[in-house]
Amino acid sequence: MNVQAEVSLYPLRSPNLSEPITKFCETLVKSGLSVEITSMSTSLSGEVDRVFDGLKSAMVEIGQDHEVVLVVKISNACPSGSDGAGKRLASF
Repeated sequence: MNVQAEVSLYPLRSPNLSEPITKFCETLVKSGLSVEITSMSTSLSGEVDRVFDGLKSAMVEIGQDHEVVLVVKISNACPSGSDGAGKRLASF
């Protein structure tokens, strides 16, 4: 089953907010998900196991060096602009 997710990462007690967000998004892209980054959130799409595995990998990776809050919404009913096979990465 394919799903779409909208995620927002909020670094806590960090003087540089963009560094942990960039690292988090790069980990998502490396997991083979379709990723679209905007100024307010990041959208993902892909097969359900790949989305959850990608989110877990990214959270573990970023959580080793930063305190963060991660907000995630996942749907199997929202249309996505991609078939989940490609990768789209906005500029950081």
